[in-house]
Parts: sequence; structure tokens; C-alpha cells
Amino acid sequence: MSDLPPRPAPIATPCIKVCVIDGETGLCMGCYRQLTEVAAWQKLSDEDRVRIMTELPTRRERIRPEKLAMFR
Repeated sequence: MSDLPPRPAPIATPCIKVCVIDGETGLCMGCYRQLTEVAAWQKLSDEDRVRIMTELPTRRERIRPEKLAMFR
């Protein structure tokens, strides 16, 4: 048995398995991340993941609603 405290779970991915990039914004229309963020997610620090997760609601607003309607 180890005396080390358990490590906290990493910040979960916001991926919902709808991987379609919006040509106007460069954001995924499923999770609202940039391709570089999707690709790097496993290597990002918890601080970077929290920052991205905090930005997602605002990013969603950048994609035209009629485009998002196709996926919801």
C-alpha cells in the first residue's frame, strides 16, 4: 500500500463525438475547441484544460445557430 495521496482525476474532455470543424471559426461544432486543442488535450496541464473549459460557452456563441442546429 502506498502512503501517497491519490492523484486527482484529470479534467474530462468536452468531446461529444461530433467532430465537425466550422470553417468560419475553426472550432469544433461538438465541443467548441480548436483542432490544436483537441490534438493536445492529453498533454495539456489541468490549468490549460480549465481555461479552455471556461471559454467554451463564449466560443459556442461564435458559431452561427443554424449550423449548430444540425448537431443538436
